[in-house]
Amino acid sequence: MKIGISSSCLYPMYTEESFRLIAQQGVQLSEIFFNANCELEPPFIKQLCDIKNEYGIEIKSVHPTMSLAESFMLFSNYDRRFNEGIEIFKRYGEIAAQLDAKYVIMHGGKYNGTMDNHGYFDRFARVAEAVKQNGATLLQENVVNFRAGSLEALEDMSNYLGDQVNFCLDVKQSIRGGYSPYDVLHLLGSKIKHLHISDNNDKYDCMLPLDGNFNFKNFLTEAIDCGYTGDAVIEVYRAAFDEPQELFWSHKKLLKNIF
Repeated sequence: MKIGISSSCLYPMYTEESFRLIAQQGVQLSEIFFNANCELEPPFIKQLCDIKNEYGIEIKSVHPTMSLAESFMLFSNYDRRFNEGIEIFKRYGEIAAQLDAKYVIMHGGKYNGTMDNHGYFDRFARVAEAVKQNGATLLQENVVNFRAGSLEALEDMSNYLGDQVNFCLDVKQSIRGGYSPYDVLHLLGSKIKHLHISDNNDKYDCMLPLDGNFNFKNFLTEAIDCGYTGDAVIEVYRAAFDEPQELFWSHKKLLKNIF
């Protein structure tokens, strides 16, 4: 298992600058969190590819910039917007293929009164098929206050879609949602393909690894025991540290702690 760092940790640093800084630190794995539509253009993707090739860093996943608009674009009752949203996710599937990334991460929709859970799941499956056209896999993330932000919704989605759905487990989101990330491991097992990791304590739910009380070695061992075969990336908010070097120290300490 590789442990990497998401480019989102350094937001609002420009995406390419964040990725380059992570690569320069010798980190072997990253996730690209896009932050503007102009970053989907071919010259920008080439720039990311150049950084990737220069430093030999692997990109495991990509995260769309439209996360906050997914309810509006994909999970409303206006078909034209949905069709446009499908095309956008097709583009992210193309980008994932160009970056040799395996996964596209979706926050998904919020409860909006326009469709029930099963209607939401059907829409997700259609988006997943669009992403799959270029070989990438769409992952539903367990984001609090979104449709898939509770254990009950995750279970319903998994049961309804079967092998049409896979997941990204975010530790801080489960803590914010009031349930244990271990419960998600046991519930979803090998359907979890990607991990967003962070630390926490009784006061803060999003901290750099080893700044809080979370036992990463136990958690990752449990994940493997539940059928997990993927990697993990540190994903914390910028407020979790003062200087970027703290992020990289945390990453190095975590590697020593795990391996």
